[in-house]
Amino acid sequence: MDPFWHRGHLPHFEGGEIPQAITIRLADSLPVGVLAAREAEIATELASRQDEQRREHIQALLDRGIGVCWLAQPAVAEQVQKALLHFHGTRYWLHAWVIMPNHVHVLVTPKAEYLLSQLVHTWKSYSAKQVNRVLGRVGAVWQREYFDRAIRDERHFTAAVEYVHQNPVKAGLVDRAERWRWSSAWVGGTPTLQ
Repeated sequence: MDPFWHRGHLPHFEGGEIPQAITIRLADSLPVGVLAAREAEIATELASRQDEQRREHIQALLDRGIGVCWLAQPAVAEQVQKALLHFHGTRYWLHAWVIMPNHVHVLVTPKAEYLLSQLVHTWKSYSAKQVNRVLGRVGAVWQREYFDRAIRDERHFTAAVEYVHQNPVKAGLVDRAERWRWSSAWVGGTPTLQ
């Protein structure tokens, strides 16, 4: 498959067997009013810095744990982790992941016959059904869109793994990455992936 772009609300890159960093968020993780206020500030910045500043601001908001934070519940996080691990080695190579209270970061390389959008859809669809079952509710679990970024080279790959693993530390949830239970960095039982 040749790489190509497609567009939802955000542009998405289908790069084939290229590692990609993915972020998916709970449906209520970024209230529209909070994000809109910051968007107005960013609009006054230089155009070349807007995308970077927007990503940094969104990550800072996510790390504050806005919203219901269902993923902080072990039974819910377990369902999301099961969804991520299920097709590792058959449909994709899962390099790193972290399940935060209101969002998930994944570093993944799809196998040639699978589109990244199909993988993300599978994770979100399956886990939403399981999360709603665990919580005894119905309704949207995930935001419709996801953020993806193609990994450029080995240095970028290493930085992406570090970012994923350090996210709980940066958010103040643990003092060391290997202490966060819902991460590929966890030392204590989670499968080690390469």
